[in-house]
Amino acid sequence: MGHQIDENLETKEMGERSLSNSRSQVPYLHKVGVPPRQNLFKEFQATVKETFFSDDPLRSFKDQTKSRKFILGIEAIFPILSWGRNYTFKKFRGDLIAGLTIASLCIPQDIGYAKLANLDPQYGLYSSFVPPLIYAVMGSSRDIAIGPVAVVSLLLGTLLQNEIDPVANPTDYRRLAFTATFFAGITQAILGVFRLGFLIDFLSHAAIVGFMGGAAITIALQQLKGFLGIVKFTKKSDIISVMQSVFSSAHHGWNWQTIVIGASFLTFLLFAKHIGKNRKLFWVPAIAPLISVILATFFVYITRADKAGVAIVKHIDKGINPSSVKEIYWSGDYLGKGFRIGIVAGMIALTEAIAIGRTFASKKDYQIDGNKEMVALGAMNVVGSMTSCYVATGSFSRSAVNYMAGCETAVSNIVMSIVVFLTLLFITPLFQYTPNAILSAIIISAVINLVDYQAAILIWKIDKFDFVACMGAFFGVVFGSVEIGLLIAVSISFAKILLQVTRPRTAILGKIPRTTVYRNIQQYPEATKVPGVVIVRVDSAIYFSNSNYVKERILRWLMDEEEQIKGDYQTKIQFLIVEMSPVTDIDTSGIHALEELYKSLQKREIQLVLANPGSLVIDKLHTSNFADLLGENKIFLTVAEAVAYCYPKLAEDP
Repeated sequence: MGHQIDENLETKEMGERSLSNSRSQVPYLHKVGVPPRQNLFKEFQATVKETFFSDDPLRSFKDQTKSRKFILGIEAIFPILSWGRNYTFKKFRGDLIAGLTIASLCIPQDIGYAKLANLDPQYGLYSSFVPPLIYAVMGSSRDIAIGPVAVVSLLLGTLLQNEIDPVANPTDYRRLAFTATFFAGITQAILGVFRLGFLIDFLSHAAIVGFMGGAAITIALQQLKGFLGIVKFTKKSDIISVMQSVFSSAHHGWNWQTIVIGASFLTFLLFAKHIGKNRKLFWVPAIAPLISVILATFFVYITRADKAGVAIVKHIDKGINPSSVKEIYWSGDYLGKGFRIGIVAGMIALTEAIAIGRTFASKKDYQIDGNKEMVALGAMNVVGSMTSCYVATGSFSRSAVNYMAGCETAVSNIVMSIVVFLTLLFITPLFQYTPNAILSAIIISAVINLVDYQAAILIWKIDKFDFVACMGAFFGVVFGSVEIGLLIAVSISFAKILLQVTRPRTAILGKIPRTTVYRNIQQYPEATKVPGVVIVRVDSAIYFSNSNYVKERILRWLMDEEEQIKGDYQTKIQFLIVEMSPVTDIDTSGIHALEELYKSLQKREIQLVLANPGSLVIDKLHTSNFADLLGENKIFLTVAEAVAYCYPKLAEDP
């Protein structure tokens, strides 16, 4: 019995030695898999599909009858037909309260925003009547409240007055505004139809924070004209020109009655906002602007303060939107100008609306289709341009009130639109004595929240380059103009993309003690380098734009290590391992750079070894024959296996 046990133990030990010997003879334990070759057309087709149709928009149409596909197609264009089937009175109650609440906020805001765009007050109300109806039918967000917004109104007003004087040529100015609105809608719809929404992501969050903050300061400064009762005011928007205009009018241009009205109601509005921080009292800041307008208008009417120099609205056209199809420039020089202005205004409006939609969708845990949103926003602005509206989009302040008021669906926009419709039909004459100072106070209180200093501080802590983009956009708007700020925001965003693409990060890896894990030695100081081996990780795809840099940076790492070894009399470097797991793709320039790196290392008698290339990368390495040049026995699944391959070779070195 004992003899049998000894034989079994001996057999087991021989088996283990045999397994150990066999493992030492093979260069690696797991061969890197090469994906099977596919049809080139199918590969291209798959790439295009993933780029433009990553959400697989036609998945709901699969295995459906023709009639069902037709119904699904109509519902895709008009989502109201889908969720409208399950609409209940309980949901309507929430939408009714929300719609009435945002209507009380939007009416005074719309009158002020129209003035910001250098248009007559009724055009702001027009833009909160037709566009919300179109969006309610075609939009996919439950929470966005549609209408004119401060930033787009300022942008449009600034760009338009650079082409036409709104005072000297009000008709041509208005026509150009409708033309720009038409092309803003066309731009938005095209981006949605062709699924190019990713283009708006080129404006980084940091740049948007800076741009919005700068625009808020500029908007607030522009309101000093109405707030102080100044008659002659600069048309420039930069802070230096505005402050010069303000102080040059201090002795003879300011109206104390106007200042009292503006300061009193601004204090009231800010106090109402403070009260509204209590979620149960959200309705207080929502109705405060309308209450302010009613009280200020009544005060001016009974005291006839307008005769003492208090500027008033005077006249708002009564009635619903007239047709403006014939007013759009369909030819001539103004067609091109409207096209250019429309693209800029449309992109900014789209960026704001998508950001707002995603924010509130995440709070309620539902998804919005970005491309459908673009089509809906584009359709409403195209229709709006033909019904005397200027560019409308999602308003953050109104959307926040809409959300807190308990809106359930886009029906809240319909309710708001109906209230605006009734206002246009019956109430507009009552705004005749509304002082401009109260409109300025409403706009100032509305844009204060756009200066998000906490976000700027967080950006500084996280990414200094992002902070430069944020401040560049901010100061560009404040000290230059809206266009300059926007240009700086886009330029810095592109510069960051180019910098990250052309200068990817690389790192030297070391072994974490008592593991087979290799990590960045700067992140993990306890990680130790492998004698005679340099392990470099490339943290990016290798393209034509960065291939030379990657090659040169790897060689610089190698030179640094060689110089350090000479000083410490360590083992000579014989292997360079490139960890390629973060390398998601490689092009012909990248492969050429690897070939040059391989040849350069050969001259130094250093062997190149690759670890963990992805499926796309290994496929291209084989297709280009670089894998044959390097040798398949030098491509490993992990860094640990690559190091295990190098150890016996280092031992053989005399």
